Amino acid sequence: MQYDQVLSVLRLEWINGPDMSGLHTSSQQLLGLIRMLQVRHLLIDMNTVPDLSLADQVWLGDHWMPELVTLTLERLVLVIDSFRVHNQLAIDALHDLVQPGIRFDAQYFTDSEAALHWLTDGSRRLPALAAEWDARHRLAR
Repeated sequence: MQYDQVLSVLRLEWINGPDMSGLHTSSQQLLGLIRMLQVRHLLIDMNTVPDLSLADQVWLGDHWMPELVTLTLERLVLVIDSFRVHNQLAIDALHDLVQPGIRFDAQYFTDSEAALHWLTDGSRRLPALAAEWDARHRLAR
C-alpha cells in the first residue's frame, strides 16, 4: 500500500498470494481507510489478486461495492492484465451492479505506471512515488 496525502492517491495490491481468507476484512478496512484519509484517487492493482470465487464475488457485490460508490472518490483505476480474464469478467459484472450509483471516473489500465500518471494528471511527484513503491517491493522480496 502507498498513500500520498498531497495528491490524495492511495495505491494498493494484494500481497497474501493465493490465501483469500482475509479478503472481506481487508476490503472493509480499505473502505474505512479511504473514508478516514478522504482519498480522492484510488489505484487497485488486480494482477496479484487470485481468481475471485463466486462467494467472494457475491459478497463484494452485496456488501463492498454499494459502500464503495458512497465514497468521495473522484477517480478509480483498476490495473489488470488482459490475460486475467476471470477477474476481468468478475469486475465487469460487479461494476454493472452499481453502475447507476457511480459518481467517480472509473478506468481500467494494464500498466500501473500509466494508471498512476492518469490518476495524478502527470504530477511531478510521480518519480518519487515510483521510487518509494519500487523500494518497498525490493524490501518485501
